[in-house]
Amino acid sequence: METDPGNWPEIQLRPVGLVRSQIKTPMLHAGEAGIELSERMEKARENHQKVMNAVCELIIFPQWEELLEGIEGFSNILVLYWPHLIDPERRNLKTVHPMGRKDLPQQGVFATCSPARPNPVLVSVVSLLGRSGNVLKVKGLDAVDGSPIIDIKPYVQAHCGMDRATVPPWMQQIHKDLGVDIF
Repeated sequence: METDPGNWPEIQLRPVGLVRSQIKTPMLHAGEAGIELSERMEKARENHQKVMNAVCELIIFPQWEELLEGIEGFSNILVLYWPHLIDPERRNLKTVHPMGRKDLPQQGVFATCSPARPNPVLVSVVSLLGRSGNVLKVKGLDAVDGSPIIDIKPYVQAHCGMDRATVPPWMQQIHKDLGVDIF
């Protein structure tokens, strides 16, 4: 197997739509010192709760509307999107303090949900509230307004859910601080 990425064909992604959201700026940003939280943790917790309850729209480009046929049968979908406000120069981070919190140990980027990664493809499971033509209304998407949508997939518990999944203590702490029950 060829392991030199220079010998692999180029991968091209094209957006299939964009996010319309109340979120205008990212909660995290990649700075000189790595990932940084844009606000204090108390405010982040408050904003996280607002985001999880906010309704936003996924505007699918008209040429892709037919791909949505049947999506209404699902209560939840996976949305894959591109964090377009991340500076490409910051995608070379290898380790970060999760959520920019210096009280948590540095982790490899692949062990975190950091948006600053070699290929910044982010994914969220959201509630699908409805469809009107090429527009999906969803609840719980943490994407910034204008984020390009890369793909949408149905959430199927048998394929996506894992019984007895474990997470490290630092991730448990982040969710506890955000007021989110992960178990």
